[in-house]
Amino acid sequence: MNMNGIKDPNAIDVGQLIRVRSGATASTSSGGSATGGKPQTTQPPVRTPRPTTTPARSISLAWPAEGKLARGFNGASHNGLTIANTAGTPVTAAAAGTVAYSGSGLRGYGNMIIVRHDGQYLSIYAHNRKLLVSEGQKVTRGQRIAEMGNSDSSQVGLYFELRYDGKSVDPTRFLPKR
Repeated sequence: MNMNGIKDPNAIDVGQLIRVRSGATASTSSGGSATGGKPQTTQPPVRTPRPTTTPARSISLAWPAEGKLARGFNGASHNGLTIANTAGTPVTAAAAGTVAYSGSGLRGYGNMIIVRHDGQYLSIYAHNRKLLVSEGQKVTRGQRIAEMGNSDSSQVGLYFELRYDGKSVDPTRFLPKR
């Protein structure tokens, strides 16, 4: 584990390159194969680059709603931000893009909108009272897309998540300071 810099053995990702110590080295047999073919050689494994969670391109975001930051990103149990305010508070697109999803079909998110942006980014806006855009619609940064609510949640607030290449990233890295 030390060789790979892994502190928690349960935190190994699919596709992650793992180095393994070996007492044996690649070898070539001196004779041919049992069927009389060419000598066999053992090839070293092909190295697959480790998937990155650091975006290759950046994105500039605007805050999607006014309100108090009730809960921040921690990358484990909470992969986004919760912004608290009153029901009906406008929710706006954090950046320009195309609405990839608008509905309530994913349990735990309530009325949700997903916007696809350039550069493999997705922004997620969940627990809305009312959705104002539909799938396939182009949106601009700051455009009103929903009304804050508490659908599938016990408190009124917007759950805002940013994903890069399918993995959650901390939105505050791309938002202006408040």
